Amino acid sequence: MITSKQNTPIVKTLNDLAKQVDYSLLDTLTPDPKSTKDGVDHFPRQVFSGHFVHVEPTPIANPEYIAHSKTLFKELGFDDSLALSPDFIAMFSGDLSDVPEPIKKFGWACGYALSIYGREYYDQCPFKTGNGYGDGRAVSILEAVLNGKRWEMQLKGGGRTPYCRGADGRAVLRSSVREFLAQEHMHALGIPTSRSLSLYTSFNEKVQRPWYSEDSHSFDPDMLISENVAISTRVAPSFIRVGQLELFSRRTRKNEYLHAKEELEKLVLHLIDREYSEEIDNSLPIEEKVLLLAKKFRARLTSLVANWIRVGYCQGNFNGDNCPAGGYTLDYGPFGFCDMFDPKYQPWTGGGRHFAFLNQPVAANRNFYMFCTAIQHLLGSDENYFAQLNEIQKGFDDVMQNEMEKMWAKKLGLDTFNAELFEELETLMIDTSVDYTLFFRELSEIPENIQGLEKSFYNDIDENLQNRWSIWLEKWKTNIDINTAESREKLSQKMKQTNPKYTLREWILVPAYKKAREGDYSMVRELQEIMTNPYAEQSKEIEEKYYKKKEKQLFDIGGISHISCSS
Repeated sequence: MITSKQNTPIVKTLNDLAKQVDYSLLDTLTPDPKSTKDGVDHFPRQVFSGHFVHVEPTPIANPEYIAHSKTLFKELGFDDSLALSPDFIAMFSGDLSDVPEPIKKFGWACGYALSIYGREYYDQCPFKTGNGYGDGRAVSILEAVLNGKRWEMQLKGGGRTPYCRGADGRAVLRSSVREFLAQEHMHALGIPTSRSLSLYTSFNEKVQRPWYSEDSHSFDPDMLISENVAISTRVAPSFIRVGQLELFSRRTRKNEYLHAKEELEKLVLHLIDREYSEEIDNSLPIEEKVLLLAKKFRARLTSLVANWIRVGYCQGNFNGDNCPAGGYTLDYGPFGFCDMFDPKYQPWTGGGRHFAFLNQPVAANRNFYMFCTAIQHLLGSDENYFAQLNEIQKGFDDVMQNEMEKMWAKKLGLDTFNAELFEELETLMIDTSVDYTLFFRELSEIPENIQGLEKSFYNDIDENLQNRWSIWLEKWKTNIDINTAESREKLSQKMKQTNPKYTLREWILVPAYKKAREGDYSMVRELQEIMTNPYAEQSKEIEEKYYKKKEKQLFDIGGISHISCSS
């Protein structure tokens, strides 16, 4: 969104922040007609129309500071001291009662539809209509233009909304630590993502959650535990999801009310304004905007998924409602980073193979199909527009394949993708049980022989595998430029900027949130420092602690090797 507000002064107080507020969503889109003016709307109900409901967040009791993103604070122009100021802590732990004007004393939540792998679902809605599905515990509380860029700020765990489906609206400390660190890490990896702003917890408010007993080999949680609640604030240019477009598309298709198509069009235009204004000319007819939007989103989505695979990330639950229409990463619940390379890796117990690691391009295609199905209602009656959109949709696989080949070529230090070389490597990685992160980082050193890769092997290899690896290494070296010491070093450094040294594995996260339960946040903050520098060579102490394979006894342990969506 183009704005005249530029060069924001340093924000040291909420009064400074209040000068930058600009509620484009509330000012542009349509509220639910039954939405209360004060936002007291905390029980499940059907929302039949409108883009949002007013919701007053429910503050957590006696909030305690854990961390804030120094990187994002600097980007927004926030003074670091702000994160510890009582009024900022109150606001970003859910208490809007004393915020300075024109900051509003209520927030908002949005409805969306659910599609799984390109199939529409209604049964997850308690009313079986699709009118009760949406932001059940995520409450946006602010839009502001800071340093010339628009940001929306959303409390994760901010209490019940009309979309809570009977749940308590809270997030627990464990899941909040995971999300805070994962967003920080993903941004540092250079991958588009929602961002972490702040993290606060309460030791006076607890909730019950199903989880795993210590060293449990159970697939699903096997006990109820009492957990501290927390609120993390996530930030993005917008939080418009494919699922939101799907919701209004369904309503338009079924003629559920008079203004359904108008609300779909307003949402799409708002999406363009928030996420694509620098790429799509505002003076174009709506039909041409829609076609350009499809192309631009396709480019972002394919690049995003290729980069997920580059760093070993698996989204776990890549439904349409977890797929932001701005083309970035959202929803760090059932995510995971690969340890041992497995194309079928899936960290979430409810995910299945359709959301597995190397099936993410196919899952993305299904989300893109639903996206195109939603926006086609805005193409009028000209068959030429429909034909163009159909070609854009059908072209997804080719664009995705191109992004994947470029990504694999970069990881291997190649100028162009070599399918035969890659297929042989993939087979070797599976047969050898390699650690995904360690293998590519060790390969980035351009090892002389197989011994240079053995740090990444989970199992000893026999003579046959040794020979196969030796043959592959020699073949790989004939495809890269290492003719001189200078060219070798240049390529090594280039590969290291593609292959991170550190990724946020679950076995690294678990001790951090366990310590946080006891009020010790040192490990959370240590991981924040490490994971915001994932490509860097760090101290010997850090390397010994975190640059290593997952210990064998941790495989198949619930809460480490696999997790439920309980959060």
